[in-house]
Amino acid sequence: MKGATKELRTLLLGSVLAGSALLTAYAIGRPSHEATPPGATSAAAVEASGVGASWDLPLKRTDRVAYFEDLLSGARRGKMRLWLEQSGRYVPMIRRELRARGMPEDLVYLAFIESGFSPDALSRTRAVGLWQFMESTGKELGLKVTPYVDQRRDPVAATDAALDFLRDLHRQFGSWWLAAAAYNCGPGRVARVLRQETGRSQGDDETYWAIAPHLPKETQDYVPLILAAGEIAKNPEKYGFNDLSYHEPLSFDTVQVPGGTRLATISQATGADSTVVDQLNPHYLKNVTPPVKASAWAVRIPQGLTRAFVANFPHLFALQKQADVVAGASARERAADRHRLAKASRRHGSAKRAAKSEHSRLAASASAGSRSHDR
Repeated sequence: MKGATKELRTLLLGSVLAGSALLTAYAIGRPSHEATPPGATSAAAVEASGVGASWDLPLKRTDRVAYFEDLLSGARRGKMRLWLEQSGRYVPMIRRELRARGMPEDLVYLAFIESGFSPDALSRTRAVGLWQFMESTGKELGLKVTPYVDQRRDPVAATDAALDFLRDLHRQFGSWWLAAAAYNCGPGRVARVLRQETGRSQGDDETYWAIAPHLPKETQDYVPLILAAGEIAKNPEKYGFNDLSYHEPLSFDTVQVPGGTRLATISQATGADSTVVDQLNPHYLKNVTPPVKASAWAVRIPQGLTRAFVANFPHLFALQKQADVVAGASARERAADRHRLAKASRRHGSAKRAAKSEHSRLAASASAGSRSHDR
């Protein structure tokens, strides 16, 4: 999204290009769940990541595309390697959703340049997630953003919202590259430039290249960067990326839990490592479902562990509730102690100020009496 991409670009280039830079701030703030790649890469993970696939979007070779290919395989090689490996986790899911909508599967590389495939990516403009939505945009697209839940971080929900948005932009402009440009700088800007330069409200993919010089600098580089990242992702060995350890594709089962359920309790019930359950649910900001008693919340668990969850969860949740009651009582008692101390401190301060005032009054009286005696 506008602003978000500018931040990742700053990280990618390490400098500002004519007032903007390219690829979004990578996982600023909240620790990334994707920091540690899994072990061996399966053949399925490699194939699902898109290696060797042909383009289903129009590939155009330009000097700017070549520049970004050199940059990503050179100065920013370490970050690019990390992003390529992370792509194994999310590319299959995103391609599947694109295919179901009849959209070009290579639009997946838009998420690549937006976030490096990290659901925790956070730009300095506060855009969040795989698709880098600002809070207002996320809400407009139907994503929940509350103190407890931020679906911009949910790779599944955010992907649904982003692809629906891109499909609407394509309907508006008639071109996937124009839709990508509008995703970056806003549909209003693209529509205005399109009218000014062509006299039309729609165009084809060549139209993007024709009007690109009149778009913001970051948007001029947006499609070239998508093409460069995609070319490297499809042909990693050609660019010197050998022995990549792709993350295994995202897979999970879904269970329903009450409000106020801790992810740690769910981990115990499944027998899975708590980090794994946290990785599957990055949208629960406090690692607990919202404390709304009347609501049930969907939580993802590792695939194949539903039976263990069903057997163990009722007992463990009862224990959690007991612990929460005790912890709540202790917290209230600590708050009461702080209130009593503050009140006592205020009383002491008032008494001290009163004594000081009385002392000052007596001193003043004594001084006045002394001056009278001297006279």
